[in-house]
Amino acid sequence: MSANWIRRGKFRDSAASVEPAANASAKNDIAFEGARKKSGSRARNRVIMAMTCFMGIYAVIGGRLVYYGMQSDEDAGSRGPAVQNLASRPDILDRNGEVLATDIKTASLFAEPRRIIDPDETIELLSTVLPDLDWEQTYRKLKSGAGFVWMKRGLTPRQQSQIMALGIPGVGFRTEKSRFYPGGPTASHILGLVNIDNQGIAGMEKYLDSQGLTDLQSTGLAFQQGLEPVRLSIDLRVQHVVRDELVQAMQRYRAIAAGAVVLNVKTGEVMAMASVPDFDPNNPVHALDKDRLNRMSAGTYEMGSTIKSFTTAMALDSGKFTLQSKLDASRPLVIGRQTIRDFHGKGRVLTLPEVFIYSSNIGSGREADAVGIEGHRAFLKKIGLLDRMQTELPEVARPVEPRVWKKVHSMTIAFGHGMMTTPLQTAVGAAALMNGGKLIQPTFLPRTEEQAAEVAKQVIHPQVSADMRYLYRLNATAPGGSGKRATVPGYRVGGKTGTAEKVVNGRYSKDVRFNAFLAAFPMDDPTYIVLTIIDEPKPEEGKASATAGLNAAPMVANIIRRSASFLGVKPDFGQETAPMLVSYESND
Repeated sequence: MSANWIRRGKFRDSAASVEPAANASAKNDIAFEGARKKSGSRARNRVIMAMTCFMGIYAVIGGRLVYYGMQSDEDAGSRGPAVQNLASRPDILDRNGEVLATDIKTASLFAEPRRIIDPDETIELLSTVLPDLDWEQTYRKLKSGAGFVWMKRGLTPRQQSQIMALGIPGVGFRTEKSRFYPGGPTASHILGLVNIDNQGIAGMEKYLDSQGLTDLQSTGLAFQQGLEPVRLSIDLRVQHVVRDELVQAMQRYRAIAAGAVVLNVKTGEVMAMASVPDFDPNNPVHALDKDRLNRMSAGTYEMGSTIKSFTTAMALDSGKFTLQSKLDASRPLVIGRQTIRDFHGKGRVLTLPEVFIYSSNIGSGREADAVGIEGHRAFLKKIGLLDRMQTELPEVARPVEPRVWKKVHSMTIAFGHGMMTTPLQTAVGAAALMNGGKLIQPTFLPRTEEQAAEVAKQVIHPQVSADMRYLYRLNATAPGGSGKRATVPGYRVGGKTGTAEKVVNGRYSKDVRFNAFLAAFPMDDPTYIVLTIIDEPKPEEGKASATAGLNAAPMVANIIRRSASFLGVKPDFGQETAPMLVSYESND
């Protein structure tokens, strides 16, 4: 019984010893599983935290990008000029390839106000190199807190190096394109000028922008190496002669202004044109002054007796007059309260050529009266004197005429009073009188005779043009002709004077004049028109008057004498005799 007890006790003992071991193993398994779960939870937490950090960083970066994107429009001006401001412009050349305008690289000074420590010290240092710096305006810029402001555009290399030597923090330089005109003021009214951002604002520079250059710049396609040079019709040599003569004439005759144009009558090309006072496009501080107006195309004037060229041509073209016609100029014409007199009247009947060379107001008035008011206005419109001229130059004025034409208007306009037109279109109209009767709108770009023929309009009969060539030459050679001082030996010059009284306080003044001379050469086959004007000239020492024959005519002679060889006109001394009046057969 005890053995059984013992066996049962051993059994119990072994069973007791086995149960604790099994329980311990189970507990160990449970502990390992708990530790494993705890470790996995920590790993997941670390991954989540890492992902959260990365997402936060990218969110901050994305937020800043969105912020800068929203601020781009506001801050564009503070980060500097747009790309198109640095775009190139094509070189401008004269007809012979001489450079008239080109791009050069210049340095411009900018500042970053946020980096400026002491604005007062910065301005003080800069003023040692830039003495014209506006202290008050510059101080406001430097205190603005902006990211970018311009301080000075278009520095010279010397100014740049001097500012760099100052070592001022917060300022720097930016390379820009700047326009340079090697001839200075020589052709300023033709070339025009550009603004600080290299954009054309006047003259042919503005014309180039209107022809697509602005579009190229806005798309970033305007690069110097990709732009073909633009060749103009003008000859720089002739242009220099013309301007030089105008400057001398202003001084010699103590005038307020002068101008001239040389025009090819067969192509309409402007070979040279100048108006003084002018300006230097490299430093155009005076470009907008009233007295620096381009008088040749942007100013309108009563052109005086030069208009008698058109009155005479109108009379001949009407079929009512010939070179043998006679007109009564023995006494003044009275129309209402208006009395028309001759300046140096002959007091007799005049032939039509005499009316022209003696510049008879009475005879011209009778020619207009015979044609009639409607016919007179229609002729001037046909010849291009009443409409705004069409050419590349933007600065072109519109002529001024009476709102309602009456008989008195027609008769005074016949001798150059009562209608205002530009000198350039007066020259263009005169070209039609010389070239066989074809009106060709002027151009500042090269044009061949074939191209001119495509745009030309026949405005008068070729026979009338031949008659006018005869009269022009007669006025320069016959006794009493007013164009003698415009003659140049060997070049067969002809022309017509114009002395117009200017209106002062509502009335014509006998002492204040606007003078002109309209010339052509060589008269056997006219190729060029030369028109000179001089505004309010004073009598030379020892002379009692200052009529066009005494000042505007010599200006023409000097221009032709100095420039004819450049224009390809050879002198011919075998045709210096006075013209013979002959009868012409009609081609119709």
